Amino acid sequence: MSRRRVVVTGMGALTPIGNSVNEFWEGLREGRNGAGLITRFDTSDFITKFAFELKNFDVLKYIEKKAARRMDPFTHYALAVAHMALEDSGLDLEQIDREHTGVIFGSGIGGMQTFEEQTYNYHKYGPKRISPFFVPMMISDIAAGYISMEFDLKGPNYATTSACATSSHAIADAFMTIQRGTSDVMFSGGSEAAVVPMAIGGFNAARALSTWNDKYMEASRPFDKDRNGFVLGEGGGLLILEELEHAKNRGAKIHAEIVGVGLTADAHHITAPAPEGDGARRSMRDAINDAGIDITDIDYINAHGTSTELNDRHETQAIKNLFGKHAYELSVNSTKSMTGHLLGAAGAVEAIATILAIENDFVHPTINLENTEPEMDLDFTPKVPKKKEINYALSNTFGFGGHNASLLFKKFAD
Repeated sequence: MSRRRVVVTGMGALTPIGNSVNEFWEGLREGRNGAGLITRFDTSDFITKFAFELKNFDVLKYIEKKAARRMDPFTHYALAVAHMALEDSGLDLEQIDREHTGVIFGSGIGGMQTFEEQTYNYHKYGPKRISPFFVPMMISDIAAGYISMEFDLKGPNYATTSACATSSHAIADAFMTIQRGTSDVMFSGGSEAAVVPMAIGGFNAARALSTWNDKYMEASRPFDKDRNGFVLGEGGGLLILEELEHAKNRGAKIHAEIVGVGLTADAHHITAPAPEGDGARRSMRDAINDAGIDITDIDYINAHGTSTELNDRHETQAIKNLFGKHAYELSVNSTKSMTGHLLGAAGAVEAIATILAIENDFVHPTINLENTEPEMDLDFTPKVPKKKEINYALSNTFGFGGHNASLLFKKFAD
């Protein structure tokens, strides 16, 4: 039985370099750096004092004040990108089947700010001061629930949580849900609001974060030999996926087609990738096989590219092991060089960056990339963007726990 084709008809993005898809794309084209000293809390006692925070985000543009007070910021971000994507899509919700329109939207950590605040209340004042909204504000699935309630979407509704691969898994699930005919339209992506003391302190304790406080604008440097850890970011991204005929029948603008997904496990270590990036290699391979194309059809890879010692080396090796000689024909870059690592939101935001690259035949730079190691000899698009025809592109995300997800997008052609 032939599988239904799935296209992207709406996008919403909230990032450290822009509070809309257009601003995000302008930032990517310019090589804009979203890093800065943390403003949310006193970092005097912290090893790392910088992050990629959102700037000038006004939640009241999207959510009424009383309702916003009963949500964690990660849910604020989720509803914001959902509104953006819906506007971009041109969908008339009164004209679609709500029972065949769903939401799969994840968060790697969920309401961490809420958890911190309510834990403080408990220790200072006792259990009677714990908010009655504590649990629904904190749980990772609540963003998907709020999106469905906001727009009265009654199809499949749940969250994915797989660390940094979270929102790529959400998009993959949404893709397969439409393919099999369960839904016609899906809202899918992820959000994260983890620039909070426990996250900075926890990642510092794990020695995962960069500590370049004296040169924080240069700290997120994927594939550079001087990298010393990732830099935490925040934000959200959402794609509206739609069955092709459903989109065509309403005259939708189509950004790209999603043609394959690859989902694998390292089965190796809680934080370190498998040797030579074996899980990443299989993830990319499976996405390509799912699409029924050849490895030489791939033009561009938006890499996971975290700026950590192990990820960058093993992801590079995975690309070389899978693509062989063609690896040197590919353009590769890392959006995280400009946005930092958005954890559970990374997959959706970077999928949007990948789709924008396809639409514009343009590869954004990997900023801060000064020097690579001898074995990391691919075209990582250092510092300067390039024009390039892009027909097929992969977006990679890999998470703690050995979760790997690769999404394969294609320039749309009827």
